[in-house]
Amino acid sequence: MKIYLDGKYVSDDEAKISVFDHGLLYGDGVFEGIRLYGGRIFRLEQHLDRLFDSAKAIMLPIPMTKEDLIEACCETCRQNKLKDGYIRLVVTRGIGSLGLNPFRCKRPTVFIIADRIELYPEEVYHKGLKLITASTQRTNPAAVNPAVKSLNYLNNILARIEAVNAGTDEAIMLNSQGHVAECTGDNVFVVRRGKLETPPVSAGALIGITRQVVIELAAKRNIDVSEPNLTRYDLWAADEVFLTGTAAEIVPVVNLDGRVIGSGRPGALTLKLTGDFRKLTRSDGVLIGAK
Repeated sequence: MKIYLDGKYVSDDEAKISVFDHGLLYGDGVFEGIRLYGGRIFRLEQHLDRLFDSAKAIMLPIPMTKEDLIEACCETCRQNKLKDGYIRLVVTRGIGSLGLNPFRCKRPTVFIIADRIELYPEEVYHKGLKLITASTQRTNPAAVNPAVKSLNYLNNILARIEAVNAGTDEAIMLNSQGHVAECTGDNVFVVRRGKLETPPVSAGALIGITRQVVIELAAKRNIDVSEPNLTRYDLWAADEVFLTGTAAEIVPVVNLDGRVIGSGRPGALTLKLTGDFRKLTRSDGVLIGAK
């Protein structure tokens, strides 16, 4: 496997960063997870826009242009002869001294991994996912804005530990007001009486790229989408629930906290949107081209 690392393509056993990199020491950095379908990088420009916005918010200068990053992502896929897979693009604060001061880091580190991924087994998309509600609250947006897709995922990891210990793969996370924010790695949607609802960003939800794609697909089907504050009750009583994420795509949920959602099987609207999404991914994206 070839990894892009600060302008070079190196083998995975040669891809190393310093123990003094603040991305490692303090989780100081930003990243994007991006999908590759049939030789097309899906919504790459939107991912890069979010990356630059996240970096600007934490005063992290990215030492490459968007055009440079597009080419680096494409070339990393070409180097690995990859047509379908997952791209992890990471920008860290870079090497610095011990201590929190980010301005002592002279140059950010940029690396890109392109590999295959299967977040959930295929049967989950046919049978649905069981979730719990984690006791770990989502980080307050007033503390760390969820719009910043940072390297510090400890809050999400603690909730994921609860999910794994409970025998499930994901967990709903609530904010300090008891409203649904998102899952540990995915956004959440509720289907109620033929309409879609998803938590607002102000509740602690990441501005997900796949979340936005689903909203666009729903509009094409003339399905109303709103962003109200939701509670666990709203999910328990929903007709359908599904999750969205770059790695997960669209995943139906059939059980939450021991309560059966809807019929206990993936819902009709969830399946329709999943079909629409999969068609779109085969025709929308930046072509990586031939090496």
